[in-house]
Amino acid sequence: MQSDYLEKIIVSAGVGKLRLASPQFEEKALPEIMKEFAAITGQKPAITKAKKSIAGFKVRQGEVVGLKAVLRGKRMNDFLSRVVNVVLPRVRDFRGLSPKSIDQNGNLSFGFRDQLVFPEINPETSRVNFGIEVTLVSRLKNKEKAIDFYRSQGIPLAK
Repeated sequence: MQSDYLEKIIVSAGVGKLRLASPQFEEKALPEIMKEFAAITGQKPAITKAKKSIAGFKVRQGEVVGLKAVLRGKRMNDFLSRVVNVVLPRVRDFRGLSPKSIDQNGNLSFGFRDQLVFPEINPETSRVNFGIEVTLVSRLKNKEKAIDFYRSQGIPLAK
């Protein structure tokens, strides 16, 4: 039933701040981030680069600013069940996802401050911390129907 109403899951991570903190970011930190991101999603991430230079953010055109992966089919269902049953219970002070994070088209977006809540990541061997944003793209184009669908799938929405 998940495949009927869910079109895809987009998992992304911004690495722009890490690029500024590490002098040899693309040689040392980026491969480590990509390896952990691939372990979390089950597929190799696509690199997103800056489309234009922005001096205020110290970003030049073409620099790596993020990673993303689009999950569909079996990987999507496996990732969603892992997030609902394993990852969200491991989040500290978790009281449910806000229904306000569902947009008018029925898409649910939420994030994690660091990747260590995923069981695939070993905190002792992980050398970089990065946040992850998850977006569930729904075929339901109605917010109320989407809320009912997400609750029926076991996604913990706050009251």
